[in-house]
Amino acid sequence: MRSSTAMPYLGFATCAGIWGSTFLVIRLGNQVVDPLWAATLRLVLAGVALVGLTSLLGRAWPTGEALQAAVLYGLGEFGAGFALLYWGETVVPSGIAATLFATIPLWTAGMAAALGVERFDGQRLVGALVAVTGVAVVFGGELSRAVPWQGLLAVLGAAAFASLGSVLLKRGGRVDVIPVNAIATLVGATVTASASLLAGETQTLPSTFAGWWPIVYLTVGGSLVAFLVYAWLIDIWPITNTNMVSVTVPVTGLVLGTVFGGENPSPLAVLGAGLVMVGLVVVLRRGPGEREPTELD
Repeated sequence: MRSSTAMPYLGFATCAGIWGSTFLVIRLGNQVVDPLWAATLRLVLAGVALVGLTSLLGRAWPTGEALQAAVLYGLGEFGAGFALLYWGETVVPSGIAATLFATIPLWTAGMAAALGVERFDGQRLVGALVAVTGVAVVFGGELSRAVPWQGLLAVLGAAAFASLGSVLLKRGGRVDVIPVNAIATLVGATVTASASLLAGETQTLPSTFAGWWPIVYLTVGGSLVAFLVYAWLIDIWPITNTNMVSVTVPVTGLVLGTVFGGENPSPLAVLGAGLVMVGLVVVLRRGPGEREPTELD
């Protein structure tokens, strides 16, 4: 496999590995720091770091349609998406949150087609349905718990806004992911900070290691490394393919829990993981005559 062809798949695996742990880390962090304020601190730290990196590398700031796309991306992916996800995970178990977030490819397929970003692709839709079915099987037991519907709706809404943000970024054309993410994270921080203020949260800096480590981990891993790679994938890969990373997240979490947390997956979990992998193969497989995934579609 040529390196130019392999790079998108390596980026995909990187995002899946990092984000596979984020739902649990967010939930752990919510036990120490108020959720919307924790999201704000994460976004501000990431935004400042990205602004510095943009200046250090001498990258040009986006203008025109690219700037508009970056702002819309920030409002959807980081602003509304993070606010809803962090708040939702105060009552929704991380497994259920991951399951609901795995609906992103389905939201994306419809939004991308509706906005004329990509044509409707039956192969990708079938693959996404198979994969999401697998995720539902993995966490089928948890879905029967009495979880507040408001939290479930919030996490589902987070998936929808994340999909909309990525589609709007794709529609803006080719972008430089570093300055775009610098703008997007700071735009998102204004949304989460405003929501935190309206919610009456305590807006102070954490004073303990337990308060800081989830924020630092999520900032460096989730908001810097993974989101930069993710935005790059959006730029060079079909958006529905890129967003399939959300389907692998619950499975990654299952593996991490087994290896590092001493958890024993049930036969249903193993079956569900297999379905997810089948769905990924269907979605990521190029059809006859389809171009290599190295240029903007």
